[in-house]
Amino acid sequence: MGDSTSSVKTTAKKSNNLFMQIIVHDDGTVTRPEVPALPPSDSPAGAVRSRDVPLDAARGTYLRLYLPNPAPPSPAAKLPVVLYFHGGGFVVFSAASFFYHNFCQTMAAAVTALVASLEYRLAPEHRLPAAYEDAAAAVAWLRGAAPADPWVAAHGDLSRCFVMGASSGGNMAFFASVLTTNNGAAAPVAATVRGLLLHQPYFGSVERTPSEARSEHDAVLPLEANDKLWRLALPVGADRDHEFCNPVKALPHDAVAGLPRCLVTGNTADPLIDRQREFVRWLRNRGVDVVAKTDFPGYHAAELFVPDKAQELCAAVREFVLASSMIFTRL
Repeated sequence: MGDSTSSVKTTAKKSNNLFMQIIVHDDGTVTRPEVPALPPSDSPAGAVRSRDVPLDAARGTYLRLYLPNPAPPSPAAKLPVVLYFHGGGFVVFSAASFFYHNFCQTMAAAVTALVASLEYRLAPEHRLPAAYEDAAAAVAWLRGAAPADPWVAAHGDLSRCFVMGASSGGNMAFFASVLTTNNGAAAPVAATVRGLLLHQPYFGSVERTPSEARSEHDAVLPLEANDKLWRLALPVGADRDHEFCNPVKALPHDAVAGLPRCLVTGNTADPLIDRQREFVRWLRNRGVDVVAKTDFPGYHAAELFVPDKAQELCAAVREFVLASSMIFTRL
């Protein structure tokens, strides 16, 4: 039996790639491709309920919460809380984009977790570190406002929080954790975070890796689009060896001190796979406890479009969450 992602990938081409449809205007603004957005659904008949919670009105940020339905009886069986950051190269998409909304529903049901998906500011209108600031504010929400939320209060176990991101969201999950672990006043927030879940984390450098060099015609993340996204996301004047893009080269040795246990997942046909494996080695060399699953068949963001790949990723997330919860219980 062949790779279940192959039939989907054959329908995608560089010419109809969403990232390639980003139009950059002379004044620096962009026009983004239109992607259907879905509203939250709090229907009692649904397998997963969802609702939006404001985070920062001035920034236009919010969290979309997903709760399995029926939720386990409380307080005996409260759920782990997974804070999720969507991908899109920091430039496109939304927590409401149909493929991210659908994936978060799938994850809430398959992992059996309360999922909180962040709507954050996009570049180039808000270049990095704006997305990191929004992500750190969402981590702070776990300790601050989350206990007062009715779903979290009734069904969420805030002693078992996990920060997760996919692609650029994986980059955000990493940097938000660095900020909240090592930044004095924010450090207590990290006490609620038991693990990082970094799926296909989006990093780069001036020098190409072999998997990047082969990606000129990749259907999902072609090299031209990859370069465009970093040009739009990084601070003005920064190159791809900036710490936001290339932490392996640019972050100081002690920057990851105190990070919680990490799961790094990746797919073998992803142009970023070499970079992700390098990132795993770098974390381990600095004493971070890393579980690496970077040999899944498939391409970048396959979990958004292929149900089998979504279930494969959710199974890895569930296993990591359960194991990390047991480790914490024994401490």
